[in-house]
Amino acid sequence: MRRIAGNVERVLVGKPDVVRVALVTLLAEGHLLVEDVPGVGKTSLAKALARSIDCTVSRIQFTPDLLPSDVTGVSIYNRQTGDFEFRPGPVFANIVVGDEINRASPKTQSALLECMEEQQVTVDTTTYTLDDPFMVIATQNPIEMEGTYALPEAQRDRFTARVSIGYPDQQAELAMVDEHSGHNPLRELEPVSDAATVMRLIRQVRAVHIAPEVRRYAVDVVAATRQVPEIRLGASPRSTLQFVRAARAQAALSGRDFVVPDDLHAVAIPVLAHRLVLTTEAHAARRSATDVVRSVLHRVPVPQGGPALNGQPRR
Repeated sequence: MRRIAGNVERVLVGKPDVVRVALVTLLAEGHLLVEDVPGVGKTSLAKALARSIDCTVSRIQFTPDLLPSDVTGVSIYNRQTGDFEFRPGPVFANIVVGDEINRASPKTQSALLECMEEQQVTVDTTTYTLDDPFMVIATQNPIEMEGTYALPEAQRDRFTARVSIGYPDQQAELAMVDEHSGHNPLRELEPVSDAATVMRLIRQVRAVHIAPEVRRYAVDVVAATRQVPEIRLGASPRSTLQFVRAARAQAALSGRDFVVPDDLHAVAIPVLAHRLVLTTEAHAARRSATDVVRSVLHRVPVPQGGPALNGQPRR
């Protein structure tokens, strides 16, 4: 995973925290939503991560005229055999890059719902299973809203994490100019891992220990988002599962085989903030979902240290 991170950082200069969230999402068997203004490297992050893994990769440019069958595939009549043949769509890949997902109609956006949740596609009453690993990396621009369709809550809830890249600092931008002005590092990127290795790492992440106290703390944090007056819609039970999976991946990337509360804190904002729907009063007070998650983390009591929190069973 360090080799993958180093490979991606050759393209996305000066954003190690963003790259780490992307790797956490990959190891948590989730999907990533990259939301930011144009020109900060949203698509470059998705492409760099996809190219760093030697597996099948496809890219979908979402547009208003895109149809669901353009994503999932379509059955075509074969005159020679007299049967319908299924032609798989771009979603049949290990890494699916969906560029500007909010430019497609809700009908087309919904084509990804089954894929992202159940890792399968149903076309003409026939269900096709997608390969492992499977990850959707979608990008969207939250500023330019003309001709776009906001992702519904059900769609956003299927993204394990949302990340905003932001502008680089001056030193990183200067390094980017020096390195990228004469060539495109994305074209020169070579895979440093493969699908089999990633699946082995994912299986190791599933085995990361999480103590009952830490599990209870994760549930308490998610439940607290449903009781905040500023929130009209809190985090779902699905988010609790993905919260814990992301914390396991965060612990593994930190070199531990057990989860501590700091792992939950590290992934809380990327995993929970995009799922919350604020009230009109919160918007008027210029409160963001990120602010609400931070206040919840400060308010919910953190379990105290002990053998169980350090991966040791009780005696």
